[in-house]
Amino acid sequence: MEYTTLGDTGMEVSRICLGCMSFGSSDWREWVLDEDESMPILDRAIDLGINFFDTANMYSRGESERILGKALEGRRDEMVVATKGYFQMDETDPNSGGLSRKAIEQELDNSLSRLGMDTVDLYQTHRWDKETPIDVTLRALDDAVRRENVRYFGASSMWAHQFAESLHTSERLGLDRFVTMQNHYNLVYREEEREMLPLCDKEGIGVVPWSPLARGYLTRPHEEFEDTTRGKTDDYAHEHPYADNGGAEINERVQELAAQKGVTMAQISLAWLFHKEEVDAPIVGTTSIEHLEAAVEALDISLSSGDMAYLEEPYEPVPVSGHQ
Repeated sequence: MEYTTLGDTGMEVSRICLGCMSFGSSDWREWVLDEDESMPILDRAIDLGINFFDTANMYSRGESERILGKALEGRRDEMVVATKGYFQMDETDPNSGGLSRKAIEQELDNSLSRLGMDTVDLYQTHRWDKETPIDVTLRALDDAVRRENVRYFGASSMWAHQFAESLHTSERLGLDRFVTMQNHYNLVYREEEREMLPLCDKEGIGVVPWSPLARGYLTRPHEEFEDTTRGKTDDYAHEHPYADNGGAEINERVQELAAQKGVTMAQISLAWLFHKEEVDAPIVGTTSIEHLEAAVEALDISLSSGDMAYLEEPYEPVPVSGHQ
């Protein structure tokens, strides 16, 4: 395993962050693994040297956090655990979502309880809250750091101007600030290269992209994606413009390069991200030990500047997707 410093935090994390959305309850989403299938994958991830795990309160309605906490029992101090809050957890309680002080404090407490932890390493806002002024959110997060419930806090997908406003507000008010950006970024969705990634680079923000394999679109020939369980059942995979404006041709070039190098399409797609200086650790979700091991092996794949250019060349702008 390779390790890197997460932004300017000084924290050392594995170059792969294991995304835990796929661990929880198949009752929540059909492709999600239940506890007995999830635990061996989490154990193998630790064996492989992964020390960075990302979950959220809304994943399987908290079941993902509970399973992750159970898997890390007895080895908590060696790990870097990230979770998120924003989406409404209880349809009868409007304050169980959003980024008000009340929502943050009660949902953070609930997450810590499920994780079995007093302190979470990284607490992230899952989306931008249009109803709550950013200074209110930042003061609540800063207080969570002072209470030692949170070591660092980060953000997820938003407009670059919103993120810049957040960083400026923290500086103006003398508060801790966002230290990471969990954004939507992969070979067939590169709109983050326009403003967000340069901003993160300038400000020393750790970048941990979600959906590095485009919800599976970059793991197999595009004409086969619809035949997978996720392709048939995951509506979110079809909401993103992965196949548009050069996406299908990029998929074909990934196939071609993978065949040349004797590796999988997923490994080429991950290797592309590992070669991006702005990226600290892509968030890799998996439902099998085999795919997990293949993701780790992708760290050893070398792509030349020519390979990178060949993969990127067909890309054309697409509508912003992931936080609209």
